[in-house]
Amino acid sequence: MQTDRRRFIKQTGATAAGLMVGGMSLSAKSYKRIMGANDRIHVAIIGLGRRLGAYPEAIAKKSNNIELSYLCDVMPSQLEKAAALFADKIDYQPKLENDLRKVFEDKKVDAIFNATPDHWHTPGSIMAIKENKHVYVEKPSSHNMFENELLVEVQKKYNRVVQMGNQQRSSFHTIKIMEAIHNGEIGVPYKAIAFYTNARGRVPVQQPAPVPGGLDWELFQGPAPRRGYTKETWNYNWHWYGWDYGTAEAGNNGTHEMDVARWALQVDFPNRVDVDAAKGQFLDDGWEMYDTMEATFKFDNNKSIKWSGISRNGYDTYKGGRGTIIYGSEGSVFVDRGKYIIYDRNGKVVKESTSETNEAGTALGGGGSTSTLHVENFFNAIRGKETLMAPIADAAISMAMVHYSNVAYRINSGFDVDPNTGKMKNDEAMKLWSRNYEPGWEPVI
Repeated sequence: MQTDRRRFIKQTGATAAGLMVGGMSLSAKSYKRIMGANDRIHVAIIGLGRRLGAYPEAIAKKSNNIELSYLCDVMPSQLEKAAALFADKIDYQPKLENDLRKVFEDKKVDAIFNATPDHWHTPGSIMAIKENKHVYVEKPSSHNMFENELLVEVQKKYNRVVQMGNQQRSSFHTIKIMEAIHNGEIGVPYKAIAFYTNARGRVPVQQPAPVPGGLDWELFQGPAPRRGYTKETWNYNWHWYGWDYGTAEAGNNGTHEMDVARWALQVDFPNRVDVDAAKGQFLDDGWEMYDTMEATFKFDNNKSIKWSGISRNGYDTYKGGRGTIIYGSEGSVFVDRGKYIIYDRNGKVVKESTSETNEAGTALGGGGSTSTLHVENFFNAIRGKETLMAPIADAAISMAMVHYSNVAYRINSGFDVDPNTGKMKNDEAMKLWSRNYEPGWEPVI
């Protein structure tokens, strides 16, 4: 399976004349200036929460020739947990550090995994890139459209390899069905439904509380405006407590399925966005944004994508928890993290294929062999051996759909988009192009 995957990657991206690395075409000579093909890659993991499980297998695999130089987190208990996890995987001890800036200053570090909260994804990645680090940034790679554009610009300026953690791009069965769709398997694809369904429970109403022991609350906030600590904020619930830290469910999970939908339809920026979203469950709890959303994106050539995100009502409308349905003129496809099913125009199953890899679905956390493949693709792209599967220049277009969804919800209005520039044709929407930053923490090139 791995051999077939690499053959596919080479056929669809890398050529004898050059390589696509980080979204840019590099000659063999340019690649050699990045890193020798046989050099050890020194990496650091920044943010040791629920995405930590995505990295150990690829880092520990001897043939990848990786040294884990740092584990970094603002919470000591996270450092201890991560150190214990890797103690069973590697025969040396990485340095433990709470301040990501000290990690970035270490010139020996070649690459970082940025698994911090959403508000740190672009600012932290930019800080690392400016220190000449390659970056694997977890989704969502940006918090807003300003950051979305800035991260792409910085990647181009410093010519680093930057991969987003939308790991289904490295899923072999997904790659295979995308190739089939693009070759006419279901005729002309015209519509995709990207969906996520979960039954998350109550969230505590925010209450002032002492900062948990050991937590560096100042550094946790980083680029975000300063405020007093509220109970439960640092441990996942920052996702739902307003817009200073999180990007709601569209950014938290919709990133993945909307990316697959756009990949299938081969579209870039939409020309129209409309949203129907509200908080529908546990109306008296601390969840401060929508928990149910339907967003519709219209593209040129009568193509459309619908994002259906239901966070706290477990009725499984589309079956399977999460996935993407693609409609074509001659049939349709269902694809999720574990399989694809091809149907003819009458709805009869034509072919079904189960993945040889595994990946976490709607459960908290993540990881699995698809994540491992995505991480290995990052390593191999650094070495020039593979085409990067989710270069930030392309991933940022999928990210724009997340931001458009959230902006439309926040202004309670749909809007047109310039499909050439991605700019929103709505004055109220454009006021949310960026966000407020703590003075001195603004991301800059």
